[in-house]
Amino acid sequence: TSPIAWLRTRFYYLLIRLYFDQEFSVEEFTRGAKQVSAEGAAALLSQRKLDLLDELVSAEVLQVLKEKISLLPDSHRDALAADIDAIMYTTEGDVRIYYDDDGIKFVSILMRFWYLNGANLPDEVPGETKVFQIVFGDESTKEKRHLLTANYEFQREFTEGAKPDWTITRIEHPRLLE
Repeated sequence: TSPIAWLRTRFYYLLIRLYFDQEFSVEEFTRGAKQVSAEGAAALLSQRKLDLLDELVSAEVLQVLKEKISLLPDSHRDALAADIDAIMYTTEGDVRIYYDDDGIKFVSILMRFWYLNGANLPDEVPGETKVFQIVFGDESTKEKRHLLTANYEFQREFTEGAKPDWTITRIEHPRLLE
């Protein structure tokens, strides 16, 4: 990320700690976001268990996912699964603080993940990178790994009396879930 974007993100994190949640920790949020996105949402998406996503994602996102998942080939659906140990890099994409006309306060954080996946994707899948092939035993036993990206946006309402839960308000797996 650019130095300006990094500074802006850190400034927003400071505002979150000062005005919304004094216990907020970037490291803890990132750890939780990785776990929820990889072991929760991505796993359920790849298994087509969308009814179990109710508590993790917003109703609008769930409706879009239901439409998209039904059209995906099995190879793309398998590529959505992101084991938490296979996440190679994580970064914040954007942090926003919103106040609506009714005085409701929201914080939104976009997380970007790069993960390795061994799904049997066709070679012509744009937007992904073949990282390496591992050869076990002889040449006929190859295991391909793809470096894929995923974007998950988390939102939390900080109005007094609101539930202290983060909800996924956007899920993007470029070139897989379009």
